[in-house]
Amino acid sequence: MKRIVLISILLSACMMGFAQGCLDPLLSQEMNRRSDDERIEVVVLMKAQYDRSQLSRRADFFPTKAERRDFVVNELKAFAEASQHDLKRTLAEMESHGMVSSVRSLWSANTLYFEATKTAILDLAERTDIETITLNTQHQWIAEGETPKPASATRETTPNITKVKADQVWELGYTGAGVVVAVVDSGVNYNHLDLANHLWDGGEEFPHHGYDIVNDDNDPMDDKGHGTHCAGTVLGNGTAGSLTGMAPEATLMCVKSIRGDGFGGAVNIAGGMEWSVEHGCDLISMSLGMVGAGVADKEILRRTCEAILDAGIVALVCAGNEGMNILQMMYPIPNNVRVPASCPPPYLDPDQLANPGPLSCVVAVGAVNYNDAAADFTSQGPVTWQDTEFGDYAYNPGIGLIRPDLCAPGVSVKSLHFGLSPAYNTMSGTSQATPAVAGTIALMLCKCDFLSPAEICRILEETAVPLSDTKSNVTGFGRIDALAAVEAVAAGPLSLVSYQINDPQGNNDHQINPGESATIDLTLLNDTGESLNNLTAQLSTQSDKVAITNDVAQLPSFGPHQTLTIENAFAFEVSENAIGNEDLRFTCDVYDEDVLIGRFSLSFKVFGYVLNIAEITALNDDNGNGLLEPGESADLRVIVENIGNLPASSLVGTFSSDS
Repeated sequence: MKRIVLISILLSACMMGFAQGCLDPLLSQEMNRRSDDERIEVVVLMKAQYDRSQLSRRADFFPTKAERRDFVVNELKAFAEASQHDLKRTLAEMESHGMVSSVRSLWSANTLYFEATKTAILDLAERTDIETITLNTQHQWIAEGETPKPASATRETTPNITKVKADQVWELGYTGAGVVVAVVDSGVNYNHLDLANHLWDGGEEFPHHGYDIVNDDNDPMDDKGHGTHCAGTVLGNGTAGSLTGMAPEATLMCVKSIRGDGFGGAVNIAGGMEWSVEHGCDLISMSLGMVGAGVADKEILRRTCEAILDAGIVALVCAGNEGMNILQMMYPIPNNVRVPASCPPPYLDPDQLANPGPLSCVVAVGAVNYNDAAADFTSQGPVTWQDTEFGDYAYNPGIGLIRPDLCAPGVSVKSLHFGLSPAYNTMSGTSQATPAVAGTIALMLCKCDFLSPAEICRILEETAVPLSDTKSNVTGFGRIDALAAVEAVAAGPLSLVSYQINDPQGNNDHQINPGESATIDLTLLNDTGESLNNLTAQLSTQSDKVAITNDVAQLPSFGPHQTLTIENAFAFEVSENAIGNEDLRFTCDVYDEDVLIGRFSLSFKVFGYVLNIAEITALNDDNGNGLLEPGESADLRVIVENIGNLPASSLVGTFSSDS
């Protein structure tokens, strides 16, 4: 304890010098107002960040969305755990002395948040592995819109549904069944009759169908009404009277990330998105955002939204309700759109390519009335990230990042009241427009569950009802058309039954060894009631250990519900540098003329031995303490392990030093 106190006293003397570079100015101001023993809620952003290009490239190899999601989550968790390890040991020591409490971590943004005394904060500011220590500020996340008005439980389909033609999609057989939508908001009244029979099954661990991030418990009950209203627009099924949901048979996951008064911290929102992805959601609907966000809060949320995209999940986020003149004066462009709606989309359209940048999971949503005129409150882009660690989407000069991407009906929208009586009310805002787009995506995924976030965003933009000549900073590409969007989705009539390796020029064991050439047999199932003719299959990979020598196969016709095996459909060579247990992943796309009708991931393990130095230990050193110290001689014990999947034999090791 003496060491910590002495260091902290010295740091107090130079707080405006060395430590200032690590401390956010807001936190420095707050510390000057607090007594020494008073705890402050802080957020720590670590310097270390996973190479996104490498993560995305590796994630692309996984054959299903679930496998991709699990891989990204586990990779980022392991990365955060490793980079935070030393800091967590220090925090544990501080916690034992009452200097720190309630330590929690975010894997998506490689961030920690906790309560700490000024002494602890100054000690942490000396570390070189920390990018920023900032104040955990509480912001109002729910944009103020029209005052809710009670609505009767009449037998009807609400007009926002018919406006975007979602009801016509149901007639095609797509109702959202099997698609899990996470509503990250003020919670949800999971007892509402229109939601109760299609809730996510969380088992014994999550009996209330979700989680409360704010209070860290498993009861995400809505105590404001906002989240329940938004959930109703996604999937309210009309049991109590009015059918309000775009995808009435989708599954609802309830996540509470803001308090009943509408306030919360950026870490709560990031935590809600993390939790949703970890527990298997297919998309996220978030009718919330931070206005006037500080740099650190923006960076946390963008880091998170990039990680969510890498996991293969799309998020729908409201642009905000600060578009009126008086509010634009308070929050002028390029800061009018709320965060995280200001984060980049998963797909860059031709208009944005004039000023391109990296991507994230966010599809930003604005609001129109039932005449397709922009709502007077809808927030307006562009936005910029040039003042953050990302330094992209420059504005003035530069067009910035065009926001929003799309719009949907958001004026006088009828949906669910969070009390049981009355069952419905009407509200206005971009909060009401956002779940309409989320419900539309649930319909698209119901037709084809392997759509990527980029494909979803592109299809929505290309099929929207245009409201301007180019992508607009008020209404994006236009108002969504659910019917056109679903009709533009390829149904995916093919299923992958099996595949195998042939290596007759190698050891002919149907496995891949370094340096071998191989071919692939492919067996497909026609899931339709019609014959499939003139199909083309194409193989691709992003592995630098593979050279594809035959990447195209012409498929013969095969009838309804029949299987087809194509022997030696593709050929490739594996590098001598491939290592044992390494995954070689390929993507097989099947086209009917120019239309993609199937996409499958193929994965093979390389078989070989892989040596790793597991441990080097000093033995028989002069003083026997097991440490190499100046002037000592010692023996070294080297433990070598084979982490491959084939035996290693007849090996020779050498030991040398450059010192």
